[in-house]
Amino acid sequence: MLQPSRTKFRKAFRGNMHGKSAGNLVEFGEYGLKAMECSWVTSNQIESARRSIAHSTKRAGRMWIRIFPDKPFTKKGEGTMGAGKGDVKGYVAVVKPGRILFEVTGITEPEAREALRLAGAKLPCVTRFVKKL
Repeated sequence: MLQPSRTKFRKAFRGNMHGKSAGNLVEFGEYGLKAMECSWVTSNQIESARRSIAHSTKRAGRMWIRIFPDKPFTKKGEGTMGAGKGDVKGYVAVVKPGRILFEVTGITEPEAREALRLAGAKLPCVTRFVKKL
């Protein structure tokens, strides 16, 4: 699972997810998976999508993960009411519309389209297959 090695603050504010994203062009590979809506993507979801791409492409070509879960999210214990903010449960990446999540190269377009479709099924947001301009 991905998580930061250290953070400045242990717990973060929730923030708000509006606006468009930077990182909206395919930079490294030939094909990419673009987010079309806002969401929090957990480290487990990123790992699951990465594994589905690797399995689908039989580890041919090259893959880039363009997001990193650096925001901690908290959860209170069972049956707790009040008593402040809960303990850190995991880490999420804040994804806004237009963000490129994964990129691949070195495989054919139909293979890339299928691999990124399978990866998009693991993610909590609507995604789209894009090509390098």
